[in-house]
Amino acid sequence: MSQLDFSTTLGNAWFPTPIFTASGCASSGKELAQFFDLRDMGAIVTKSIMSKPRAGRATPRMAETPSGMLNSIGLQGPGIDAFLANDLAWLVEQKARIIVSIAGETAEEFASLARRLRGVAGISALEVNISCPNVENRGMVFACHLESAQNVIEGVRRTIGGDLPIIAKLSPDVTDIVSIARGVVDVGADGLALINTVLGMVINPITMRPQLGGRTGGLSGPAIRPIAVRAIFQVHEALPKVPILGMGGVSSGADAFELIMAGASGVSVGTASFGNPTAIVKIQNELRQILKDKGFTSLREAIGFAHRPESSVR
Repeated sequence: MSQLDFSTTLGNAWFPTPIFTASGCASSGKELAQFFDLRDMGAIVTKSIMSKPRAGRATPRMAETPSGMLNSIGLQGPGIDAFLANDLAWLVEQKARIIVSIAGETAEEFASLARRLRGVAGISALEVNISCPNVENRGMVFACHLESAQNVIEGVRRTIGGDLPIIAKLSPDVTDIVSIARGVVDVGADGLALINTVLGMVINPITMRPQLGGRTGGLSGPAIRPIAVRAIFQVHEALPKVPILGMGGVSSGADAFELIMAGASGVSVGTASFGNPTAIVKIQNELRQILKDKGFTSLREAIGFAHRPESSVR
């Protein structure tokens, strides 16, 4: 049997494997590095970084749910200065491939962060997390409104130039995710990250109050995988040439394969790593074996396979 080409690309960035971390679930990789070599995976997608240090939302911040969990961290982080000096410097030292995720409260903050990262060595791509609170629009989310989503991506593209691929991270909490995806690609996004968590809430039956300090939180885990598959399938069908970094409830190689067949060029793993810090290694090995068993000679052949006529099924 011929060798399997397991590599993938997102924009002009090449990665030897298609499995990545999901932003926010492994900070900047130091925790996972205790369990495996970070170079063995596609890339570390860092926790979304903002201009200034951020304390995050009130506790409690996490709640277990059937087939998943809710989190309400509130983009806690050290700010761009400490990130560049400590986290990014450490990742570069480890020779890990790096996708830096940025978040902002205004379109100008996103552009300012992009300016700080322009020309910094060791970065493969930028994930622009527009699925975060937008204080310019009464706490709404950039990615839920076409104009605000485009304003952010357009500003980042203008600032960063053509050097780094821009991956726009979109929210599933919209009526038409395809129109948002098309809109951000039109103004400069090279790829899309689908999906962010789904907005949810848990009420404690004992206290009879919301379980989370911030009331609402982002639902992740296996419960949201069908939503991710649907979103990826719809966007790939409409924009087949735009690479998608898929995520949402992946805990096995079969789960990752499902997202790839829907149209993902790569897969991020998040919640699964909380229960098993070597989940990424397991998922990567399982996916490689599935591709071989199905007779694929490259990952590229499997991307979007579910869109093909039934006569082409292996």
